[in-house]
Amino acid sequence: MKTKTIKTVTILFLFLSFFNVNAQKNKNKTASEDNIVTFYIARHGKTMMNTLKRAQGWADTPLTPQGIEVAEYLGKGLKDISFKAAYSSDLGRAHQTARIVLDTKGDKNMNIITNAGFREACFGRFEGDLNDNMLTAASIYMHYPSTEAMLKDSGEKMMRDLFSAIKAMDNLGMAENFDDLRYRTQRAFQEIAEKEAATGGGNILLTSHGLAIEVMLSGYDSKIPVTAQLGNASVSKVIYKNGKFTVESVGDMSYVEKGKKELSSK
Repeated sequence: MKTKTIKTVTILFLFLSFFNVNAQKNKNKTASEDNIVTFYIARHGKTMMNTLKRAQGWADTPLTPQGIEVAEYLGKGLKDISFKAAYSSDLGRAHQTARIVLDTKGDKNMNIITNAGFREACFGRFEGDLNDNMLTAASIYMHYPSTEAMLKDSGEKMMRDLFSAIKAMDNLGMAENFDDLRYRTQRAFQEIAEKEAATGGGNILLTSHGLAIEVMLSGYDSKIPVTAQLGNASVSKVIYKNGKFTVESVGDMSYVEKGKKELSSK
């Protein structure tokens, strides 16, 4: 009888141990799934320099009325998404866009964490100059017959060469090349992704700049083109899970269109 009791207790102990181990595994699995970070990366609204067609990297100008309006559309289009935190480039146009988006969607009390890592590329001595002047100088340096011919030769290689030409012609020593920009943006992105994952994951708003966004994301997915054509207030969606980034969409204007439709119907 005593032996039978010992066997019963042993079996019960093994059963409970097995149950606890599996419960812990399921708990860890759930925690891992809950730590997924979903980034909504928005380009800033249209600015004065965008309107004047001038090079605007680290140089900064405020949003135009049109830029404010498109940021409001975006905010309304994102109203059903609950953001855990908001980040932006430290340049005014990106911060202004983030503030308008949050205020419009009803998150007026949410703070915006600025990070210089998400700045636009620096164009050195060409900052504030006409885009045409910068591109013409670059096309000559790169031995193209014209600016048009250079721009037709699209693709990452041309963009890399363009960045390198701008940096080579910059007598201030401030301009960045393609790899400078990618390293800076991806380092900042990795830091906040790890930080947010460690605190439970969630939806994150990030406002940045056209080239900065494209160059950063193309490093995670080689199929993403670097075109310098992202729309103002467009959204690129990125998932961070188990230490890896997955780009789900780039340059999505549907949130803007949704918000515009809703605001226009009132």
